[in-house]
Amino acid sequence: MKDRSKIEQPVAVEFKRFNDEFAASLRSETNRLQSAIDQILNASGKHVRPLLVLLTAKACGQVTDNTINSAVLLELLHTATLIHDDVIDETKQRRGVPSLNAIFDNRISVLVGDYVLSTALIRSIQTGNLQIIGIVSNLGRDLSEGEIKQLETAEESIIDESCYMQVIRKKTAMLLSACAEIGSISAGASGEMVEKCREFGEYLGYCFQIKDDIFDYFKEANIGKPTGNDIREGKVTLPLLHALQTGRREEAEHCLHIINEKDFTTENIDLLIDFAKANGGIEYAEQRMQVYHDKAVEVLMTLPESEAREGLLLLADYIVER
Repeated sequence: MKDRSKIEQPVAVEFKRFNDEFAASLRSETNRLQSAIDQILNASGKHVRPLLVLLTAKACGQVTDNTINSAVLLELLHTATLIHDDVIDETKQRRGVPSLNAIFDNRISVLVGDYVLSTALIRSIQTGNLQIIGIVSNLGRDLSEGEIKQLETAEESIIDESCYMQVIRKKTAMLLSACAEIGSISAGASGEMVEKCREFGEYLGYCFQIKDDIFDYFKEANIGKPTGNDIREGKVTLPLLHALQTGRREEAEHCLHIINEKDFTTENIDLLIDFAKANGGIEYAEQRMQVYHDKAVEVLMTLPESEAREGLLLLADYIVER
């Protein structure tokens, strides 16, 4: 992560403790399950979500035992959803390494995902905080609903920006919103400050997902999945959505025909990517992302000045600049 040390600096000690507890939370005496867990730990990403939990808590007061516990449970929940998503999407790689379902099979992957999810639920109960448990429970519903909505829009070839925004709200914005909200709750923040943090996290989530969707249009993007993978799965994201609304009618109709027929050959995927780029789709998505970034920063600046708040500002910048 660019400037990772600067982002982590305010919570460096606490972040190490998170990493230790996250690894310790996943242990099994079943050989195949432990083998899968080892694969998960070796392929772990940048832990943006727990970092958001820790920085938010520090910005609102201090990191507590419940903050660490919450960071672990939220990363476990996120990990479980990724495992299940790879099964649903038949993804064979994640972050450039084979996914669990590629190494084992769908049966093992689903069960491992269930095991990780159950571990997250145990952790949520250990917080002893009904407000946190409620947020996590609602988050699980939102994540599932977002995935189903995305499958629905892909299968029915729904070309609608409002539907796209509904999907990324449920899939990503609500997760980062929960991270920031729970982080502030764990630090004993006031109701007003908790709401500000929740709002900040939601705006950050929109930025995160729009940036991920932009990556799909570039071969040099180092995100561990092939270019055009979203399109190949029938997911029409913001750059292409905009181009379909603003491009020349004849070209747009041809692209819509490809999408409706799900004729996603390599040649047609390249055509759709080029069409999105030629018609300002990338620029439009970047503009929308910047609006959410600016809103996130505006909310964040209402928190007291601190090193942790500076870390959150750097994290927001990283998300749009990565």
